Amino acid sequence: MKTPLLIEQHFHGCYGVDFNTAAVDDVIYLSKEIRKEGVGYIFPTLVTDSVSNTKQQIEIIKTAAKNQSSDMAKIVGVHLEGIFLNPEKKGIHDAKYFMTPTIENFQPLEDDFIKIVTLAPELSSPDFIKYLKDKGIKVQAGHCTGGDLDGCDGVTHTFNAMSGISHRGKSTALSALVNDKLYTEIIADGVHVSDDALRLLFKAKPQDKILLISDCLPCTHSKLKEFTFAGSKVFFDGIRAASKDGTLAGSTSLLPDIVKLLINKGLFNEQFILNSYKYHNLTPAGEIDWDKMN
Repeated sequence: MKTPLLIEQHFHGCYGVDFNTAAVDDVIYLSKEIRKEGVGYIFPTLVTDSVSNTKQQIEIIKTAAKNQSSDMAKIVGVHLEGIFLNPEKKGIHDAKYFMTPTIENFQPLEDDFIKIVTLAPELSSPDFIKYLKDKGIKVQAGHCTGGDLDGCDGVTHTFNAMSGISHRGKSTALSALVNDKLYTEIIADGVHVSDDALRLLFKAKPQDKILLISDCLPCTHSKLKEFTFAGSKVFFDGIRAASKDGTLAGSTSLLPDIVKLLINKGLFNEQFILNSYKYHNLTPAGEIDWDKMN
């Protein structure tokens, strides 16, 4: 089976590299290595941090993008996951840096290389989402509790760090499943979401609205077992990466690893790969032959 190269729109690093602390050479190195794995485009994702460090890392990622060669996964923008989240669903994020999602709070770190923003819509000012969308930024609901997702383009790591399915009233996960206009990220690594929850999403959502992501961490495909991420000490036991209190910090699988897992489970659909190209209006940068992948 052959498909276009993968698009990774939500990951925090791998090969020992953390986008929140990486230097230009680190980002370039990562983009070259991940291209060998079958990933053609990447959106380095920044976890919640100070405004000053967030701005610094955006500049580093932009500089790396300008210095890439053709044998690297092309850096096409930054996914800003942090800062505008709901403390009730903070996950591993450091809530001391959270700010209310408003135009005024976004402008100090605003940059044309920010292409995706994850936020809590229930905390957002009425005009903030429109402001982002008018600038061509994809707005995704995540780390949130609200069920009104009107105006959002998608949902960040569906089921994780959001209000779950409820048979009374609205919830984020329920709205994600029943709104056919919304794209839904999903971490199908076998740790973050059960197979039954995957099957539910795959049945409920139009097949062209499902986005596979990894949400992977710096320890992925590296020798790291203990490291600091989002201000917390994270421990990797070979399967899960979590803080001392058991909070999952992210995935430890690259996106190609996840695709192979879905293929083996009989849950993979080639449409899932094509969806990312449509979502970001990108042209396939090559193809991957899954029969030849180890």
